[in-house]
Amino acid sequence: MTFAIIITLVAALLIGGGIIGIVYPILPGSFAVLTGIVLWGLCIRGPEGWWTLALGGIAVIIGMSAQAALTGRTLKRRQIPNKSILWGIVCAVIGMFVIPVVGLFIGFAVGLFASEAARHRNLSQAIPGTLAALKSMGLGILVELSCALVAGTIFTIGAITYFVTA
Repeated sequence: MTFAIIITLVAALLIGGGIIGIVYPILPGSFAVLTGIVLWGLCIRGPEGWWTLALGGIAVIIGMSAQAALTGRTLKRRQIPNKSILWGIVCAVIGMFVIPVVGLFIGFAVGLFASEAARHRNLSQAIPGTLAALKSMGLGILVELSCALVAGTIFTIGAITYFVTA
């Protein structure tokens, strides 16, 4: 029983840290949530563990996939080239170290805007594409966060069920 409690606490910390990491991308987000779910599901080895692993894992994978698909679709629809996205990512990484917590978002916005302004040679033409990319990124984060919260709820229900019936 002690092993199950330790694994449950470690998994809960991973899931909680992952949920925080989705909003504040200093920590690994969905991967930490998925790691916690997989760790708990494989170590518990009961029906609660398997159901939690299956349902929680699917929820996290759906969230990661939806986040990538929503962002990518919007960027392609707005015809924002990969070069601009690359500059946004480079500036996001720099911003993450320069401005803690929000630097990733600010860096991405500044890098994308600068690249789009250079591409269009006009600041006013760069604004709509940058705003669309930021809205898409925000929506993607919201969907990924929602799915991670669903996975966290599934884990909580599975853990409560496991310890009540044990």
